[in-house]
Amino acid sequence: MNLQFYLLPTIIAAVEAGIATLDVYHQDFKVEEKSDKSPLTLADMRSHEIITSHLTRFDIPILSEEGKTIDYATRKEWEYLWIVDPLDGTKEFVKRNDEFTVNIALVHKQTPVLGVVYVPVFQRLYFAAKDFGAYRMEIEDFSDINVASIDQIVDRSVLIDIKPKTERPYTIVGSRSHATPELEAYVAKKREEHGTVEFISAGSSLKICQVAEGNADVYPRLGPTMEWDTAAGHAIAENAGALVFQSDNGEPLVYNKENLLNPWFIVSNGKH
Repeated sequence: MNLQFYLLPTIIAAVEAGIATLDVYHQDFKVEEKSDKSPLTLADMRSHEIITSHLTRFDIPILSEEGKTIDYATRKEWEYLWIVDPLDGTKEFVKRNDEFTVNIALVHKQTPVLGVVYVPVFQRLYFAAKDFGAYRMEIEDFSDINVASIDQIVDRSVLIDIKPKTERPYTIVGSRSHATPELEAYVAKKREEHGTVEFISAGSSLKICQVAEGNADVYPRLGPTMEWDTAAGHAIAENAGALVFQSDNGEPLVYNKENLLNPWFIVSNGKH
């Protein structure tokens, strides 16, 4: 499969969906509660509709947070699938702290091989594919995305990797909305190992991107996440040189499991 063929339409889908979320974000909006007690807004649904309208042109099934009731007996036969979070960080969206994203990943045999993360408020785009690299683009004109080739988008982007760009202390990035005692213990342990430790709080898949572009050394997720929360960021992190593994056994984080809940995991630049 030529992954580059899928990158541009995936980017367009994410950016258009992100624009739709901003239309809701800048209005008074209602917050509903899903069956798992997590919040749902009109932005989630609009983003889902836009993304699926773009991706259904391909003969690849879609697993989305807003369309997740697909039986595992069906899913397990899928060699490729899209895993989509139309609005990652709904809690951040509701709090209006700007740290929410649109996440789209292409997964092959349980491994993310392409990922796009778009940050609507900051007009920042992250994208990556296997054997292609990971990139960040600051979008100045949305119309450029629709007419550009993937090569033109790459030309306007910055190749990212996990190397720190400046001298800084050992840096941990963690959840703004989901701190746990286990995370506090992890930070305390790293302070014993490294002395000075800086801690960055961030929302949504921005945490994974902080490691991918060298702003943090590690993101320990010692709490629950779902596959659509991480698949796109996972692809970006790995193609920037990061390691993504289960915290208890060091095994890879895999996708399209029967239970879509992720185990606890670590995203690391390898600097322990």
